[in-house]
Amino acid sequence: MRNLTNKRLWFRSIPIWIVTLAFIFMGGSAWASHHGEFMKAAQKWVDEEFQPSTLSKDEQMKEMEWFINAAEPFRGMNIKVVSETIPTHEYEAKVLAKAFEEITGIKVSFDLIQEGDVIEKLQSQWASGENLYDAYINDSDLIGTHMRYGHVVPLSDFMAGEGKDVTLPTLDVDDFMGKSFTTGPDGKLYQLPDQQFANLYWFRYDWFNREDFKMKFKEIYGYDLGVPVNWSAYEDIAEFFSEHIQEIDGKAIYGHNDYGKKSPDLGWRFTDAWLSMAGAGDKGIPNGIPVDEWGIRVDGCRPVGASVERGGAANGPAAKYSLRKYMEWLRKYAPPGALGMDFYTYLPVLAKGNVAQQIFWYTAFTSSMVSPGPTVNADGTPKWRMAPSPHGPYWEEGMKLGYQDCGSWTLMKSTPLDRRKAAWLFAQFCVAKTTSLKKTHVGLTPIRDSDIRHASFTERAPKLGGLVEFYRSPARVAWTPTGTNVPDYPKLAQLWWQNVGEAVSGEVTVSTAMDNLAREQDRVLERIQRANVQGECGPKLNEKKDPAYWLSQPGSPKAKVNEKPKGETVDYDELIKACQGLTKAEADCYIKFTTIRNPFDSLVSFYEKLHGKYQPFMEDSNSWVHRVPGYVEDIEFCRTHSFNEWIWRSYSRYAIKRLFLTLPSGPYMATVVLYAQPRSHGARPSAGRAKS
Repeated sequence: MRNLTNKRLWFRSIPIWIVTLAFIFMGGSAWASHHGEFMKAAQKWVDEEFQPSTLSKDEQMKEMEWFINAAEPFRGMNIKVVSETIPTHEYEAKVLAKAFEEITGIKVSFDLIQEGDVIEKLQSQWASGENLYDAYINDSDLIGTHMRYGHVVPLSDFMAGEGKDVTLPTLDVDDFMGKSFTTGPDGKLYQLPDQQFANLYWFRYDWFNREDFKMKFKEIYGYDLGVPVNWSAYEDIAEFFSEHIQEIDGKAIYGHNDYGKKSPDLGWRFTDAWLSMAGAGDKGIPNGIPVDEWGIRVDGCRPVGASVERGGAANGPAAKYSLRKYMEWLRKYAPPGALGMDFYTYLPVLAKGNVAQQIFWYTAFTSSMVSPGPTVNADGTPKWRMAPSPHGPYWEEGMKLGYQDCGSWTLMKSTPLDRRKAAWLFAQFCVAKTTSLKKTHVGLTPIRDSDIRHASFTERAPKLGGLVEFYRSPARVAWTPTGTNVPDYPKLAQLWWQNVGEAVSGEVTVSTAMDNLAREQDRVLERIQRANVQGECGPKLNEKKDPAYWLSQPGSPKAKVNEKPKGETVDYDELIKACQGLTKAEADCYIKFTTIRNPFDSLVSFYEKLHGKYQPFMEDSNSWVHRVPGYVEDIEFCRTHSFNEWIWRSYSRYAIKRLFLTLPSGPYMATVVLYAQPRSHGARPSAGRAKS
């Protein structure tokens, strides 16, 4: 028996190091075999699909090899992700998910649903703690919600901590144009941009260039037909085409397009920037501070009210004006049936070729608008163009000018760590420099500055109607998503379509609708305050005051102004010249660009005085700084803000209007015009020297 036992246990006499080496050798051979297969798959995708790219093929393969190695612990896993349905995400679901599986061995189930359903899924996962999805692509409009409730993983912490081993070394977060949109007041990155699209002005370039139309418009309105700078001009153009031109080639045409059906997407139509375009909020980029485009005022990071009686602007004169104009234009100048259309049914209207302009058009639909049809020339160039949005009479320099959607990867704390890591790998795969340029060409929703400046987009720009020029322009920063003033996007967003819808349907007046909206937003803020679940950035409502008090204070809410100033337009071709010829460095640093005639040093000197030398004068109420208009405001601002922020606040109107709209081409002229136009704040010695 003893001998038999010894024979059975013969392997015990083999040195353990031999056994270990054998396992390592066999495992290593298998790993090498799999690694080679994955590398072959990666090479196929790089050669056949992921072109063009801002990387060389060797650099792409190095990135792919990193993904192969990082994915090794998660091979065989099936992760679940979800997003809204737009062409960019369809490409990710059908093409990138397949590529990721073949290259890493991780399978991806990618659900495409409506944006409202994405938010419902998010809420369900928050409430239940159940892991419904391993990653979400949801709008950065929820940044204020994410950073307050604590359900979302701050990516800054994740990339530096437990997710460091699965964070792509070449991710280059600073290359993402929407980085500021997904960063909270605490400086942390909460979401990673996956796609971006702006709402811009859309118009028929061919009609606007007809000499007979130009002459007739000038005779009637006294100024040139062109891209409208303000809402007065937009209204005049809408009237001109609807009532004075009426038809082209026997086909009825309309001067405006929009939708009015009472449904959730009517709310997006307003919260996405309509009030900010009218000028309801305060100055500030990416969002107004202390009052944003939802009319919500904050004190620090605490929301303190949406109604005028609490210092908000949701029912102020500018907000009511914006709703009134929306309803007026919809009824007078839009195609028949527009009142009954929703976001999805009104989209094909422009492609029919009978609309002259649209004030609020999402660039996500560029890809469908460049397909052959009534609005595309035989050579593939569009008969239309996109341009900066016109602004209302309450708008001021330094305010945001429109909306920019930023669908972003979001990780939840309720997702198990291993699944979260695997999902993070896929998220990065979708935005890595290896894949992002090709994806941008497919969906036309650029996220990387390096992508939009690639030579392939220079070549393609003439067929994209101004999209490339917009995203290459420094002025793009004035188009931003909902910001951090909104503490609970899902709860507050539903109030908008319900109240706006009542006004559109005629159930209540414009004034009543906006008063109800402001009051209901205050109630939601009050409930969140009582629940005390949002920490130091949770709401704490102001006491009510007579609205006259707030309307007499500087900034928003704003007292009523002349709501029909003279129309102002610019020539589109001159607008585009402003953007041509700028290199990436020039565009990135346009407010710091210097020439032989250097205005930069005088502005730096002026800022340093405001930031330091003049600060002690603030304590003396008899000092000259309290007598010269504008100095107190600037000195207080410069105490806590950087030079770049001061420049943007002081000169943004000219940066947008002159640099992006009417400036002659060339970086030297950009510098001269930008610095030759200081704000009207009384005597400005340094700015004056810059002008000379």
